[in-house]
Amino acid sequence: MTTVLTAGLGLKPQHYDAALACPAEGLWFEVHPENYLVAGGPRLAWLEAIRARHPISLHGVALSLAADAEPDPGHLARLAGLAHRIQPVLVSEHLAWSTWRGAYHPDLLPFPRTDEALARIAANVSRTQDTLQRRIAIENPSHYLKLVGHAWDEIDFLKELARRTGCGLLLDVNNVYVSARNLGHSADGYIDAFPGDLVMEIHLAGHTPDPNLGEALLVDSHDAPVAPEVWALYERLIRRIGARPTLIERDDNLPEFAALLSERQRADAVLRAPLAMAA
Repeated sequence: MTTVLTAGLGLKPQHYDAALACPAEGLWFEVHPENYLVAGGPRLAWLEAIRARHPISLHGVALSLAADAEPDPGHLARLAGLAHRIQPVLVSEHLAWSTWRGAYHPDLLPFPRTDEALARIAANVSRTQDTLQRRIAIENPSHYLKLVGHAWDEIDFLKELARRTGCGLLLDVNNVYVSARNLGHSADGYIDAFPGDLVMEIHLAGHTPDPNLGEALLVDSHDAPVAPEVWALYERLIRRIGARPTLIERDDNLPEFAALLSERQRADAVLRAPLAMAA
């Protein structure tokens, strides 16, 4: 089984058979581990079958690293058990919170980038890496409104988090575009300033206009093809930093596997272009 990752796809139950049979070179699959934190059953059996043929990445959504407490010990232990069982090539999580003072919110929520938040998140990332016995990647968030109280620029915050913990970064290019449009800053500038040496993985996804506000507010919906503007940012990034494992994310309005594979092949071609130039 190849361990040289190019472009991958989010793995959905509807596509298990096609994913298992797909022979594409460098193909890998990413899952939300929360869907597989079980002792057995058909879903875990399918994941293990695909893992026997393709690399698997775990992309968590529930550690709540920016919360006011450490990650739930039981959840973290189950995640470590899954990682031991699957041996993923990558593990990642979000720079966000979903639990606060004992209450759970089914979303990835923002926070002011303060010194206190940095210390708290660094401790939680370190605790997670110590438990998993591996380096993880932290994803840049999507933004929908301007928060007050930031003491750190987002990229500087992520770089300092990586310096303190040794973690890597997951650069979601769609998040960059959505946030830039919503908050009124330059997506090109963000892409150009992002530390390429820390990028362990890249995400590409689709977005949609808000049903009420239209193009004035873009939503990181993962229910549409990757937009031309996001492809352009991705190509700009790869020209600067070189190839990195890249995932096509699609979580809703799922098309046939062949349509996702076509987007994956486009990303794969972008990744291979710098290699061809170097040769």
